[in-house]
Amino acid sequence: MPIINRIADFHAEMTEWRHDLHRHPELALQEVRTSGVVQEKLREFGVDEIITGMARTGVVGVIRGRGPHSGAGGKAIGLRADMDALPIHEETGAAHASQTPGVMHACGHDGHTTMLLGAAKYLAETRNFDGTVYVIFQPAEENLAGGEIMVKEGLFERCPMDMVFGMHNWPAAPAGSFLWRNGPTMAAVANIEITITGKGAHGAHPHRGIDPIVVAAQIVSALQTIVARSIEPVESGVVTIGHISGGHIYNVIPETVHMKGTARWFTPEVGDRLEAGVRKLATGIAESFSAQAEVMFDRAYPPTVNDPDATALTVRAAQAVAGDARVAPMAKPTMGGEDFAFMLNAKQGSYIMLGAGRGPDDAMPHHPKYDFNDEVLPVGASYWATLAEQLLPRR
Repeated sequence: MPIINRIADFHAEMTEWRHDLHRHPELALQEVRTSGVVQEKLREFGVDEIITGMARTGVVGVIRGRGPHSGAGGKAIGLRADMDALPIHEETGAAHASQTPGVMHACGHDGHTTMLLGAAKYLAETRNFDGTVYVIFQPAEENLAGGEIMVKEGLFERCPMDMVFGMHNWPAAPAGSFLWRNGPTMAAVANIEITITGKGAHGAHPHRGIDPIVVAAQIVSALQTIVARSIEPVESGVVTIGHISGGHIYNVIPETVHMKGTARWFTPEVGDRLEAGVRKLATGIAESFSAQAEVMFDRAYPPTVNDPDATALTVRAAQAVAGDARVAPMAKPTMGGEDFAFMLNAKQGSYIMLGAGRGPDDAMPHHPKYDFNDEVLPVGASYWATLAEQLLPRR
């Protein structure tokens, strides 16, 4: 079965939804307008119930099918999309570009929300399944772990389900294809902050101060040796410093420098080694220059680990939509992180990638020129609908 005809019929409508969301991006836990749009659409579609308030702006639509398993205690699945944007100034030049300076949908969450809305519209119209489908619109995937918050606030108690599923667009793969993987699929994530305190001085008299910028430079270089020389080569690990700030003018050595970065890994042992290495190198190097380093290593997300049985079900649904030849295993996991991991730690499920590439020069997620590929909207919505109908078949 290819793209569902009924979903293809409202492709243009979904594109309008996506462009509206793209014009009005909202940061993590601030998705008030986006949440309102989702609720309005779900009411328009005639879903059975709308649950709000989890993780502030989270929304769950409840859609019951036809059959003996569609009531309380019956079979149920959850389908999850994320809603938040990123603090990036958009450079796409698109007619639907962000109208909020410094904020944009640079990861495709506008597309994710739209595809799940498309599936909800179809499922609420047809009810061609026996059980309950929970469509989960989650806030704060970027950095603030809205998935963890929803789990802690009782998502799976309020919405009892057998399995939960997620999906992310993947511009590196051809549009309309799917990529899947068993076991670890995305990495664990830690946020790193290092504050170096030295002694300010005139730039012409460095011997009278302790230069934290020089210390920071030494730390940045040394941190790369953790993975290169402390982690077994067949393991995976990343330490990246993405932000350094310190000083305000040409000829003044500042008192402090602030550094921010990220660490990624799959196994707990590697995570422990990365944390120990960051702390030891930063504090030791600072001390060797008579400076001080304060280190924060905040373990934000665990690894995203797919259940093999649930993944087999996602592969079957993807093949029904895209064909066997366009559904392939991921050659290797990605070091990107995903807070859907918290849902998978609490409930059996799987996370799949939807190819969304236009060409070899596509901007990738988190780039100011990235834009979701509208051509895959009916593909993703059809995948969600097919998964629901296959897992909750009418007898």
